[in-house]
Amino acid sequence: MDTPLSTIAVVGLGTMGTGIAEVLARAGREVVGIDVSETAARHAVTALEASTARAVQRERLTEEERRNVLARFRTFSDLQAAAEADLVIEVVPESYELKQQVFRELDGIVRPGAILATGTNALSVTRLAADSAHPERVIGLHFFNPAPAMKLVEVVSSVLTAPQAVEAVTALARDLGKEPVAVGDRPGFVADGLLFGYLNQAAAMYEAKYASREDIDAAMKLGCGLPMGPLALLDLIGIDTARTVLEAMYAESHDRLHAPAPILKQLSEAGLTGRKAGRGFYTYEAPDSGTVVRDALTPLEAAQSAGGRPVSSVGVAGSGTMASGIAEVFAKAGYDVVLAARGQEKAEAAKSRIAKSLSRSVDKGRMTAEARDETLARITPAGSLDAFAEVDLALEAVAEDLEVKQQLFATLDKVCKPGAVLATTTSSLPVVACARATSRPQDVIGMHFFNPAPAMKLVEVVRTVLTSDDVHATVRGVTANIRKHAVDCGDRAGFIVNALLFPYLNNAIKMVEEHYATLDDIDAAMKLGGGYPMGPFELLDVVGLDVSLAIEKVLHREFRDPGLAPAPLLEHLVAAGCLGRKTGRGFREYARR
Repeated sequence: MDTPLSTIAVVGLGTMGTGIAEVLARAGREVVGIDVSETAARHAVTALEASTARAVQRERLTEEERRNVLARFRTFSDLQAAAEADLVIEVVPESYELKQQVFRELDGIVRPGAILATGTNALSVTRLAADSAHPERVIGLHFFNPAPAMKLVEVVSSVLTAPQAVEAVTALARDLGKEPVAVGDRPGFVADGLLFGYLNQAAAMYEAKYASREDIDAAMKLGCGLPMGPLALLDLIGIDTARTVLEAMYAESHDRLHAPAPILKQLSEAGLTGRKAGRGFYTYEAPDSGTVVRDALTPLEAAQSAGGRPVSSVGVAGSGTMASGIAEVFAKAGYDVVLAARGQEKAEAAKSRIAKSLSRSVDKGRMTAEARDETLARITPAGSLDAFAEVDLALEAVAEDLEVKQQLFATLDKVCKPGAVLATTTSSLPVVACARATSRPQDVIGMHFFNPAPAMKLVEVVRTVLTSDDVHATVRGVTANIRKHAVDCGDRAGFIVNALLFPYLNNAIKMVEEHYATLDDIDAAMKLGGGYPMGPFELLDVVGLDVSLAIEKVLHREFRDPGLAPAPLLEHLVAAGCLGRKTGRGFREYARR
């Protein structure tokens, strides 16, 4: 283990194995590619030729460098080819039997100082090591797909792994230009341990017919800034692979959030395993294609907003950031807006906030001074809800307190004209409880904007069992007019985004509580391995730990799942007044402004 890792064997030349081989060859290593399938080996060579040719075209490689890379990659069909390797990385299918067979054979082939690494993301490294003749040289080396592009590598040591092996592969990962994160041995490790629980919940949400596949995926992309929606990602990973990972996670955690959603089993056993099969949650134009094609479940867009009520004027109740942001959005789209607060002074202050926001847009060249003035002219500040008498849509953005909202809706019921649509921006309270505070619950609906409203494209449209079809159609049409993307969901805690986001955040906190990984490693793993714009602890501190705890409690109360109970560490931090960036301390400390 004290020799440099210059010759590396990769066993299994599927998508992941081929990607790892490319990373190694481009970093100057001699790569021995091994696969029992000669077709897979040819495909790996062809893939490397194609990717390096693209690199030459983009001037990232010279033609000579490309020839050298290709010369460093040799393929074989027999494990004996690994005899002189300093490191062997196996990337065969996720099966203990297959992997153990590979390790047993390698024990009799490789030289004494060689390191044996498993690329598993679901199986126990310890169990694989224990079956080896030299468990001290077995380690986990988990790359992420696509390996050439993804920066994260999880270095997984068991209780049997020699420290020298950990040091050697960590140094290798850095030499490859990757970011190694050291983690202990448990199914899913850090990134997949958090990711797959979230993907599983998204599958269960779809299976329950709570929201369409398109709306679930759009909600998480637009509401959280994720590079892919969860169902599209499951198709990319492979639904059978996801099921295997979840089975392994559930076997250890016994957490219902990890128990594979039945739809994953149904699709897997039907051979509908995602992109590789040409069909999974979505239908693709061919196996291994990423191009989605219309199928029987694809929604007809033209019918979405037909039959709504006319809306030309909008009332926004509230004076905070969300209320002023929503008023700005509607005014920019050409609607006359009445912005009502508790007193004329607060309403004027909210309009001033909008004026500053619009001026920043002018400074950045996003709108003209004339358009700014026209937008501001459409906003009328008011000190009372009585000003909503003639609006076509009344929308509240006041404190997230059910009693406060119910009192407001009772007032809107008295003030607003017959036929006006009444909407709440609540992110966690039952919309129907607001509706029942009025004499016209059929006119009440949820319109959950995301903060900051001018920038965020998503609106969750929440209809209750009492909401009329024309009110739903009206809000869908209005949402399109203000250039936002509407997703439909039913009236239950968390709607789509928070119901999927906050259990993931809660599970990240539990990882820290259990001393499995550090804040920094978890944040790095999710940004580098999952493409998330922020790590979970960065996000929690931005959202506010008090807000996060309140949402966790609502989800736990609604679904009664023990796995959704707020992590004690979150409760302790909130009790101590450590609420995140707004107080200068949450999971991390921040400089006071």
